[in-house]
Amino acid sequence: MDLELRFFATFREAVGQKELEREFKNGSTVGDVLTTLETEYDGMEGQLLDDEGELQPNLNILKNGREVLHMEGLDTVMEDGDTLSVFPPVAGG
Repeated sequence: MDLELRFFATFREAVGQKELEREFKNGSTVGDVLTTLETEYDGMEGQLLDDEGELQPNLNILKNGREVLHMEGLDTVMEDGDTLSVFPPVAGG
């Protein structure tokens, strides 16, 4: 299946572009996609998932504009044509 991946701020720098289309096997989950990204891009290693394989705190991961934590979290199944957006923690005041 084909997915559109979108990256923001430091993650965009790590990947080298704002958007990319990637093919994943059918039935892949958000966790599968994030694990692949951490493996393929040095600047993302350890930035998405913690040592227990859970989502790092304060990240926003959106499937088709909806926060995956309000779905099935890392077990949220991706479908052909979906968009996954990856936002790093934001600080400010």
